Amino acid sequence: MLLLATDTSGKHGSIALAQCGPGDNCRAVEVVPLAGGTFSAQLVPQIAALLEKHGFSKRDIGAFAVASGPGSFTGLRVGLAAIKALAEVLERPIAAVSLLEAVAASSRSHGKITAALDAGRNEVYVGEYETGSSGIRLISERLVTREQCFESAAGSTLVTPDKTVAEAAQALGLTVEEVDRSRSDAIARLGWRKISSGQVVSPEDLDANYIRRSDAEILAKTSS
Repeated sequence: MLLLATDTSGKHGSIALAQCGPGDNCRAVEVVPLAGGTFSAQLVPQIAALLEKHGFSKRDIGAFAVASGPGSFTGLRVGLAAIKALAEVLERPIAAVSLLEAVAASSRSHGKITAALDAGRNEVYVGEYETGSSGIRLISERLVTREQCFESAAGSTLVTPDKTVAEAAQALGLTVEEVDRSRSDAIARLGWRKISSGQVVSPEDLDANYIRRSDAEILAKTSS
């Protein structure tokens, strides 16, 4: 099956085209980077160009995988809107993939994993997972302070692509595994596992996993 994966959650994003088959067999055909700040202008044309380059049309896409967050509010809205529209027109399944799950999946450790992504403002997106031969099981995802993140990571392996988070955790004596930031090919592999096990969402049910409320929501609450 031809699978298209997108990630527009951060300053930079990417698109991956992958050929996926039985089991965990999901091989990236190509990964195309997207420059931050211009996702709305780039995303659809880059998808069309990538398909044409490899001799495919949009009708050849069998499924979609999309990074659903946490991350940039604007970036996530752009990526999810494009996938919603394509999946609805083509009547194809969608797998929504948490970036925290992608971080946890990139770890070489087994057992309790604390995936961490720097959220700015002295805050960290944290995902707690159990990993093993049977896959990854979500325990919780939330936004916490750095101090709370490090407290909750005691007794587990803290996995992060963010050097500042890794160094601060190591200074406290925590077990830390620094990994590369996940790209859309990782989203494709995780998405294929979800699709294979029936964990799909419809276009109307696809939503962003912001975790943090927007500044507009916070201001509205404080002014009410």
